[in-house]
Amino acid sequence: MTVKKILFPLFSVFLLYRSFDLIRNLINTHPQDYSITEIFILSLLLALFITGVFAFTGFAYATHKMLPETYYKVKNKKLTNKLYDTLNIAFFKKILLLFFWGHKTQRKKYFNGKRTGLQSFVYQTKQSEFSHLASFIIIQIVVIILIFHNYALLGLFLTIINIFGNLYPVLLQRHHRMRIQSL
Repeated sequence: MTVKKILFPLFSVFLLYRSFDLIRNLINTHPQDYSITEIFILSLLLALFITGVFAFTGFAYATHKMLPETYYKVKNKKLTNKLYDTLNIAFFKKILLLFFWGHKTQRKKYFNGKRTGLQSFVYQTKQSEFSHLASFIIIQIVVIILIFHNYALLGLFLTIINIFGNLYPVLLQRHHRMRIQSL
């Protein structure tokens, strides 16, 4: 466990460095220097780097505690359900189950199927939500910076990736907790 608490934050620092380095390189070059494919790949890398900063730290520490406990209580269930339905988060959930969480061993890391496993599941949803929320906010700030440097297409790609890679998971975790709150 202690190795994880050292190595994962170090990897987060590495990803933070790579993020800053990539942003600096983009700012010091021109969008015309890149093809559309390269811009898409750069936006994908930037999203992965920034999300990884928060994810790997969250794998080692209870990062969700950086937000007050009241944040994690779903207050407006109607809005949460409306967003869940309108954005078709259920389809997103099916894709996650199909490609990432389809194996029972993977799912048991989050929930063992017992009532006592709910505490672990709620903890994992908070950790995941915090990581994705922080990533979403930081990436959108980076998008604004890059748009000011004429990287509109990269900003568009990065925003689309960010919506599916970070906003959808936030909404999914909130929906999970909303359902558990009523138990």
